[in-house]
Amino acid sequence: MKKPIQEIFEEALNKKASDISFLPKDGQYEIKFNIYGKIELYQTCSEDFGRQLLNYLKFKADMTISEQRRPQLGSWVYRNDRQKIFCRISTVGNFLRKESMVVRLIYPNRIIDDAYFYPEQFYQIQQACNKNGMIVFSGPMGSGKTTTMYNVARRLKGKQIMTIEDPVEIYEPNFLQIQVNEKAQMSYPELLKVALRHHPDIFVIGEIRDEKTAKVAINAALSGHLILTTVHARNVYGVYQRLKNLGITDGELKQTLQLVSYQRMMSTTDGKAKILFDQIDGDTLDYAIENQTNLKMTNNWRNRLEECYLNGEISTEIFEKFKEG
Repeated sequence: MKKPIQEIFEEALNKKASDISFLPKDGQYEIKFNIYGKIELYQTCSEDFGRQLLNYLKFKADMTISEQRRPQLGSWVYRNDRQKIFCRISTVGNFLRKESMVVRLIYPNRIIDDAYFYPEQFYQIQQACNKNGMIVFSGPMGSGKTTTMYNVARRLKGKQIMTIEDPVEIYEPNFLQIQVNEKAQMSYPELLKVALRHHPDIFVIGEIRDEKTAKVAINAALSGHLILTTVHARNVYGVYQRLKNLGITDGELKQTLQLVSYQRMMSTTDGKAKILFDQIDGDTLDYAIENQTNLKMTNNWRNRLEECYLNGEISTEIFEKFKEG
């Protein structure tokens, strides 16, 4: 199975795919790539061969091969002569007990300065890190928010950085990285409580997904730590509402929230991809908290998106698709 997997992964890397999907359909498996938000069929194979591919990857990711119905998560590092790619693997079976798999490809060095439409937006995040508190990254799956968060953390020289993730997506030897393990009762909240005793300067929290994690993260920010984390929301203002729904008060948000950065990765007219941010901080953030705003994206987002379009960097299709975030 090594050679077929290598061929699939090399083609996915050549196309800069963010995901490889193995999906059962009509007695076969379809292998698809997610390329900048567009799904492309790579090939189909027999059901037996598809199962062999899945079992090989599950073995590599230390997942239970015999379990084909319940959801599983795993991770693996794919290596070739040029680079190593961190893979986050998830599986689940349908009602017919046919298992599907999605492999998220994490490119550690993929997002660099020339991959941003406006590099000064990235530097704004760096500037926000000069203060203690919480910086929240948001955006849909595949938008590169974890990579952006790591790029920011790597530039904070001379700091002790601890990460808590589920699972660890990007290996960084200069960080102390801890992985969530629910079976061993090592949840986000429990690991955060223990990690506070190590007195790191900065916490990187993979995701705030429940009230307990949100509360511990806020308390860590209130105690003088810098917290970098992600929150799932549909737009930049939605991050604030999501944190409210997780039990964080307006007062706590005003004391701790330094910046909210929402991002989307867009195909450019030259066949590459770049990131555009929508960000709120300072007075804009205070206004959102005080007025319970239902806004989605800022005027800055719309202006910069239009500028990208007028400069010929993005197509009409991309402009229309991302107008509302």
